[in-house]
Amino acid sequence: MRICLLTEGSYPYVVGGVSSWCQMLIQGLPQHEFFIYSIGAEAKDRGAFKYKFPPNLKGVQEEFLDEILNQYSGGMRENILTAEEREAIYELVIGGRPLDIRKLASIFRDRRRFASSLDIFMSSDFFDVIQRVYMEKYSYLPFTDFFWTMRSMLLPLLYLLQQDLPQADVYHSVATGYCGVIGAMAAEIYHKPFIITEHGIYSREREVEIIKSDWAKGDFKAVWIQYFYNLAKLSYATADRVYTLFEHNAEIEQDLGCDPQKIGIVPNGVHMERFADIGELQKHDGPLTVGAVVRVVPIKDIVTLLRAFFLFKEEFPDARLVVMGGYDEDKEYFELCKQTVSMLGLTNVEFTGSVNVAEYLPQMDFMMLSSISEGQPLAVLEGFAAHRPFVTTNVGCCWELIYGDSNDDLGEAGAVVAPMDFEAMAQEMIRLGKDFELRRKMGNIGYERTKRGYTYEHFIDRYREIYQAYVQEA
Repeated sequence: MRICLLTEGSYPYVVGGVSSWCQMLIQGLPQHEFFIYSIGAEAKDRGAFKYKFPPNLKGVQEEFLDEILNQYSGGMRENILTAEEREAIYELVIGGRPLDIRKLASIFRDRRRFASSLDIFMSSDFFDVIQRVYMEKYSYLPFTDFFWTMRSMLLPLLYLLQQDLPQADVYHSVATGYCGVIGAMAAEIYHKPFIITEHGIYSREREVEIIKSDWAKGDFKAVWIQYFYNLAKLSYATADRVYTLFEHNAEIEQDLGCDPQKIGIVPNGVHMERFADIGELQKHDGPLTVGAVVRVVPIKDIVTLLRAFFLFKEEFPDARLVVMGGYDEDKEYFELCKQTVSMLGLTNVEFTGSVNVAEYLPQMDFMMLSSISEGQPLAVLEGFAAHRPFVTTNVGCCWELIYGDSNDDLGEAGAVVAPMDFEAMAQEMIRLGKDFELRRKMGNIGYERTKRGYTYEHFIDRYREIYQAYVQEA
């Protein structure tokens, strides 16, 4: 069976997180062929793959959003859409009711009428739709700014909808954003099943980014946020099944409009054997070493970790912090992190870049995760597999990983604090730093919790069952 895995801003260009999940999924199911449909930001990344592809990965289709700039239009056009097509675009923009993907397919797959998505934007029909949305919902904003915001917002999606779509037996998206809508479109065109595995909650992650951003100004932040929630609703509505990593995410998806009958839970899993040579924590001479396996990007909030480490060093002046993860993805944020290190006068802080974490984890006394959004972080599970306790923020399913669910009486594998609360984070770091037996006990609890419920074998067996249900239809 041929499975098209749709990714966005992750595999195969970024190491860790969702990308690691994709690689493990493909490797674990060699009986199936996989094809990657990847959406990236900039064409300069074309071919810059960070993974060695398994033999059953048969190809990658790369689409980059900055290639929109290469489009051209023949100029202003009048009355090129039917009334039903205008209504479909209106529903896409307004987001009030479930949208039938077939209506979008009828517009954007018609190459006879539209050679470029700009043909639609350069039409009186599009102007009329945007004016209608403006009058109904956004009349408090300057119309010219609103029009160009909507154009910037919609152009990437409409551009992607017009590109060639690969044929497959199953379409499997790793998010509900652009790649979710493209997966829905491909499944509609080829009459195949469409499933989603949502790691974090895509629309909420975009909301956090937009609120903190400089490129979206004032009241226009709300316009952008609503748009990404609209994409999520469209993806949920068209998917045959929606999988997530833990119960709380399933509840959020339901609150956002996903039919609860569609939702299933499949936890992440780790290769326990990869860390088999790393035993439980041992006492040692010398300074404490604190680790974080994390990409250096804003959503991971390394700055808060650095501020917490500053307070930690007041108790442990010789302590080390080792940040293990790539720092090329957002160079401006990496510079901010280095400036923060300098401003706080921190010593013994190392940014390693991408490394084999199994080689570094034996050096760590405990681990940190400071993110402001997560799903079910593989970094925590890998740390647990190496008997290392964690201090995490209360994001994704970190609470469940640290403290266990209602069926788990193992105890605490670390501590959880509120996102961005560097003082509370530092207090928990100090508590663990002062008590070796506590660290050892927590590390062993994390190991046992992972062994019971979060192994690679369980993860692969579940997706083998999911795909098997579609084999007869292929």
